[in-house]
Amino acid sequence: MTTNSPVVVTAIFTPAEGQHDAVVEALKPAIAAVHEESGCLLYAIHDAPDGSIVMIEKWQSAELLDAHGAGPAVAALGESLAGKLAAPIDVTRLTPIPAGTETQGTL
Repeated sequence: MTTNSPVVVTAIFTPAEGQHDAVVEALKPAIAAVHEESGCLLYAIHDAPDGSIVMIEKWQSAELLDAHGAGPAVAALGESLAGKLAAPIDVTRLTPIPAGTETQGTL
C-alpha cells in the first residue's frame, strides 16, 4: 500500500582527492533519469562548503523511494561513482515536521 506522505532524502557524496568534478559529472545524468521515475518530486545536487556534494531528493512516498533505490538509475550511478568517492554515500531519510502554512516549513 502506498502512502501519500512525502519523504525528503539527503545523500552526501564525499569526492576522493581531485575527483570533485568527476563526481559531479557522474551525478548529472542521474538528475534527468530519476526525474522520469514515478514519485520523484525533486532530485538536485548542491556543493557544500566542506567540498562534499549534497543531493536533496523528495519522493511522493517511502514505497516509491524504495523502488527508486532498487532501480536501474541507482545501479548505474553506483557504477559511475566507482573509485571516485573517499567515503560511502551518507543517505538520510527525513520526515517533515509541518510548521507555518501548507507551503511553509516543509520541502
